[in-house]
Amino acid sequence: MILLIFNLLVGLFTFQDYGLSWDEPLFYDYANALGYAYSPQEWFSGDFDLENAYGSSGGDHANRGPAYVILARPIVSIIEALGADNASAWHWVNFLTFQLGVYLLYRLAKRWVGKPAALAAAALFAWQPLLWGHAFINPKDPPFLVFFLGAVCFGLEMIDTDPKRFWKSLLPAAFFLGVATSIRVLGPLAGLLIGQYALIRFNRNTLKQLAVYAALTLLIALAFWPYLWTNPIQKFIEVFGFMSDNPTQLQVLFNGQLYRADELPRRYLPILLRLTLTRPVLPLFLIGIILAFWKKLKNFRAANWFPLTDYLLLAVWFFLPFAYVLIRKPPMYDGYRHFLFILPPLFIFSGFAFEKLFELSKSRWSAILPTLLLLLPGIYGFIQLHPYEYTYYNSLAGTPFRRYETDYWLTCYKEAVEQFDQPGAQLFVKREPYIAEYYADETITIRDYRAEFGKIQSGNFVLVNTRANEDIKTFKDAPVILQIRRGDAVFCEIKQIP
Repeated sequence: MILLIFNLLVGLFTFQDYGLSWDEPLFYDYANALGYAYSPQEWFSGDFDLENAYGSSGGDHANRGPAYVILARPIVSIIEALGADNASAWHWVNFLTFQLGVYLLYRLAKRWVGKPAALAAAALFAWQPLLWGHAFINPKDPPFLVFFLGAVCFGLEMIDTDPKRFWKSLLPAAFFLGVATSIRVLGPLAGLLIGQYALIRFNRNTLKQLAVYAALTLLIALAFWPYLWTNPIQKFIEVFGFMSDNPTQLQVLFNGQLYRADELPRRYLPILLRLTLTRPVLPLFLIGIILAFWKKLKNFRAANWFPLTDYLLLAVWFFLPFAYVLIRKPPMYDGYRHFLFILPPLFIFSGFAFEKLFELSKSRWSAILPTLLLLLPGIYGFIQLHPYEYTYYNSLAGTPFRRYETDYWLTCYKEAVEQFDQPGAQLFVKREPYIAEYYADETITIRDYRAEFGKIQSGNFVLVNTRANEDIKTFKDAPVILQIRRGDAVFCEIKQIP
């Protein structure tokens, strides 16, 4: 509770600092349009058309599961009514959702380790700059992580509960899995983990319970996903195929070279995991996984091997998607945000390392200092990068600018436009001008660089980001009048055309 209160207080004082990200405006427009699909008045109007429920970006978002934004939209409306602008209201709700994930990770970790170790693991998770930054500006991947985590947590609890209390534990397990499935088609992976655990713990009620669990999950997923209503099975298969292929032509800067998203080397994910998490995470994970399995194997009995299974399922949660990326090389971009959901096992296994630390300490208080030292890199990252925490690279990366992507979602536009003091100026924005327009003073005219390139004249201004080295390719020799940066990394800049 103290951890969550601390996080919420920090978030409350800072949530309005974060700029809109590349994916947000159209996704929130999708959220606003979805009410049409749930309106009885529209159902019986005589001209109901489900396409109207997808907003202005239907081609982009119709097949993206909207469960999270459906749940979040009413809360956003309340926060807007209290005086927050739309972007900030969404950022606050996104952050609240991530705090639910912090609680769920703590709750799940307590299954295997004591409360102090579970708390340390939850703090290490919560205070990752990468996750903290995404928690505000990303309404897609952290919510999927949270509901996937909830599906595993409540699913395991459902299987372990007394059969007489099954019905009470069924609803949260099915709800979280149904919502996770409606956010991303990989959601059923959590269900497969739970199903495997249930079969290992098999009893005479197992098959009936799994059937009810699956049926309720499917109903919840379908209720939260209008796109599937007209032909659920065919459209889900279609979405699964599309998401597995994930076609994109985006360029990705990796280790100083530009790659197409579908041509990245296999080392992409392993290296980014090593560089974008704070340095203690992977050593703690490796120590923790060794300690966890060693503890069980010491008392291993072939006739009673099922205590190993939940550790194995936890390992599968991380290693199966990780192996899939290495073997199949699916297109990846924006770091590994699509795979944030595989991270919780790293921190839960870290809990075993923290528990050993507490056991070796003479008292709980003597373990506080080393624990704080392990958490300190994340805290330092917050201070150094705010509000661009998601651009974090640890010291192993050296100087990441021009080697790896930093502010690839253009959140720096907020700060750039707010600092741009040129009343009456024509500001041509290289990508996603709608972000700059949201924050621009009414005296500044925002223009679309790509659509209106031929209209750029001497004296006009250009806002360009450094994603994939865009700034180098755009009016390279024009003088820079404003830069948004943290340390050596430049996120975006405004140039004036000579």
